[in-house]
Amino acid sequence: MKDFLRDQLLQALAALQRNGSVPADVPTAFVIERTRNKEHGDFAANAALLLSKAAGQKPRDLAQALVAALPESSQVAKVEIAGPGFINFFLSPAAYRAQVRSVLELGAAYGRNDSGGGRKAQIEFVSANPTGPLHVGHGRGAAVGDCLARLLQATGWDVTREFYYNDAGQQIANLAVSTQARAKGVAPGSEGWPEDGYRGDYIADVAQAYLAGETVHSDGHDVTGAKDVEDLDAIRRFAVAALRREQDLDLRAFGVEFDVYYLESSLYTDGKVEDTVQALIAAGHTYEQDGALWLKTTDFGDDKDRVMRKAQGGYTYFLPDIAYHVTKWQRGFGRVINEQGADHHSTVTRVRAGLQALDIGIPKGWPEYVLHQMVTVMRGGEEVKLSKRAGSYVTLRDLIDEVGRDATRWFLAARKADSQLTFDIDLARSATRENPVYYVQYTHARICRVADRFAEKGWSWDANNGLAKLERLDTVFDQDLMVALARFPEVVELAATNLEPHVIATYLTELSAIFHTWYDNNHILVDDADLRDARYALAQAVRTVVANGLDLLGVSAPQSM
Repeated sequence: MKDFLRDQLLQALAALQRNGSVPADVPTAFVIERTRNKEHGDFAANAALLLSKAAGQKPRDLAQALVAALPESSQVAKVEIAGPGFINFFLSPAAYRAQVRSVLELGAAYGRNDSGGGRKAQIEFVSANPTGPLHVGHGRGAAVGDCLARLLQATGWDVTREFYYNDAGQQIANLAVSTQARAKGVAPGSEGWPEDGYRGDYIADVAQAYLAGETVHSDGHDVTGAKDVEDLDAIRRFAVAALRREQDLDLRAFGVEFDVYYLESSLYTDGKVEDTVQALIAAGHTYEQDGALWLKTTDFGDDKDRVMRKAQGGYTYFLPDIAYHVTKWQRGFGRVINEQGADHHSTVTRVRAGLQALDIGIPKGWPEYVLHQMVTVMRGGEEVKLSKRAGSYVTLRDLIDEVGRDATRWFLAARKADSQLTFDIDLARSATRENPVYYVQYTHARICRVADRFAEKGWSWDANNGLAKLERLDTVFDQDLMVALARFPEVVELAATNLEPHVIATYLTELSAIFHTWYDNNHILVDDADLRDARYALAQAVRTVVANGLDLLGVSAPQSM
């Protein structure tokens, strides 16, 4: 509808340019927004205010000229000028009835667009160290990242989902010595236990599998336990493979899949880290001091310069991050979005600074970042802090086992990513309207149940007749519901543009509330066949939009509950 109204105004502007009342070079940058007050119409445009200076007219005078030049349309009931020159559009009932037809004609495609134009985008998310089961924070990253991918795909982007495995560095070394200690029978807290060892029971499971000579399949490769407790390298390879498989199973249970798994270790074996160092040196943005190699990140907005290579040898963590992002650029991803925990906030400036320092054409502000805050898990009014298996944290699998995939995905994605999240297990398990995912899924199931009741009464729904008789839908409840349906494409575009999946969840909750009010005040199963078909057409449109919205969140749309 916004596109339609914008086109109407552009036609009016073109008419004014043709008759010479407006210069030909007047820009066309203006905004059309839904009004907050129905008294001001359905949509308001600021075209006259923004274009008046270039047009050489007062805003209200230009607004009057634009309104007078608007083409006739059955979808616009009237147009008013308000305040300093806002143009307010009041849509006709026919406009919203047309949206119902669009929903039913487009089906699963309703709400989608091709604004991305098939351009390549990569979303990196989760990217957990393979040192233990995924915790609830990783789960939030998985939910948000997967929803972002779905939103970009729905708006025309060619999306690649990527998981970056940090399979090098001190944490992997800690994993290896922890598994070795368990294999030798050393328990956490006992003499000989590594100072920074991982204490969860899952380490004992990995050690036992290694000693038993089990084979694990991970990322297309089989790794078999060598049984030798002294072969630390073999233990490391087996433990990493075992925990990568564990994480893959967690993600599969969560309904999240990746197109690419990229190993940090390959950056070293392929020489990409060293190549990046040499390129930064050649670009003139490094210097040596106190035996360390520094990157002049202050040249690119950082508060101080950063060490790349430590005096005692070895690279700091953000250097392989720079090398990794160079590979993303080289792979042709003009748009890259990293979904990570808020603890990565400090890396944003450094990685971008390093990429700018290379001077290889990467634009400022690349890559984009979506950072999520921590999750607090509650049960019975008390915080749940520990997992039976992981020991030190609540795992993603714990939540899925407690409340199911759908509720887990909804609750982890339904709040703005940069806000703190409280995951209430009791609420997520409840079958009440206070539980938003239950409430929205019930909307879908309730409409599906109507189809069963049609059959029970020996009736059949005539879709063509329903669409032909939509003018019978003339109550305020009908109008409110049709207006809500018409908002969906705008909501999808907004969520994708701002990288905010929670907007979809909020919309679905609001739509469900409007539907249930409509349903309680407009009986579908009436004897009047025309009215019955029309009301069921509207209900089917709601069912379609709810299913489409739930799909963007990776949540199922059940037929019954």
